[in-house]
Amino acid sequence: MFRSGTRAATAAAALACVALIAAGCSSQGGAPQSSGGGGGGGGAVANTPRITIAYITHQSPGDTFWDIVRKGAEAAAAKDNVDLKLSNDPEPGKQATLVQNAIDSKVAGIAVTIAYPDQLKSVIQKARAANIPVVAFNSGVDVWQDTGAMMYFGSDESLAGETGGKRIAEEGGKHALCVVQQQGHVALEARCAGLEKGLTAAGGKVDKLYVTGTNMPSVTSTVQAKLAQDPSIDYVITLGAPFALALLPIVAASASKPKLATFDSNKDLPAKIKSGEVQWAIDQQPYLQGYLSVDSLWLYVNNGNVIGGGQTTKTGPAFIDKTNIDAVQKFAANGTR
Repeated sequence: MFRSGTRAATAAAALACVALIAAGCSSQGGAPQSSGGGGGGGGAVANTPRITIAYITHQSPGDTFWDIVRKGAEAAAAKDNVDLKLSNDPEPGKQATLVQNAIDSKVAGIAVTIAYPDQLKSVIQKARAANIPVVAFNSGVDVWQDTGAMMYFGSDESLAGETGGKRIAEEGGKHALCVVQQQGHVALEARCAGLEKGLTAAGGKVDKLYVTGTNMPSVTSTVQAKLAQDPSIDYVITLGAPFALALLPIVAASASKPKLATFDSNKDLPAKIKSGEVQWAIDQQPYLQGYLSVDSLWLYVNNGNVIGGGQTTKTGPAFIDKTNIDAVQKFAANGTR
């Protein structure tokens, strides 16, 4: 299993706790009126002045992964006395407009995903020019510093893919299908590229299949057609848990009976790992990404802290499989893993 990312994230979380004590807390202050539940963020609330933080993602409708990220962000906002303004758009230009809107409203900080750096770079630089601190999370691990963002919280997607490819080879797989739900998304492309690197090093190969992630019937029919056309595919790996769950009957009915694995998890996936229908998931701890992105901005505004010292703070990757599924499942049931 991967461990370095967990250590880094744990250290960052510990720093946040220390800073909360230093900044001063009060059990009397009311929790902020944030949008959504806190997802486990009970306890004392900071008595620092209330600030507004914009939380802007490239979330597509119906993607349950982002529910987990949001719960982490809301938990940090509840603890830190933050008014959290949530917005999202999967279209890069529209996401950039959301960042510009946050600049115009003079928020205290911006937490943003950088799945499409070409469209986001200039507007992030505008925010920094306006003295608004910006942290990146989830997407953009290789480019966030170039955009002018101050901190980054997320997984090394290339490493995640490469290690997944090596594991497929160790399990006897030789021909994997990487199902990509958003073409051009830097993190998703990095996952498939890493997967190919890991598997081809062991003599295997990877086919990349683009699907329309917002249309699940189209996803299943496209994969079904690919498996029928190429029976040599012995492993299917999706880049999000909802896609793995949707493909379960397709994979089971395929004549070649390929194994199925995925990146990321949700509350329904652990049962399928326990049953063996899904082999494993590669976890990037999305709750932690949401939590640290908000908490880091509060720390910077109130105490000048920069978590990670300007370097990437890794929240993953790590495997979720039968060896640790019982420990993960109870948290997944709460919607935080």
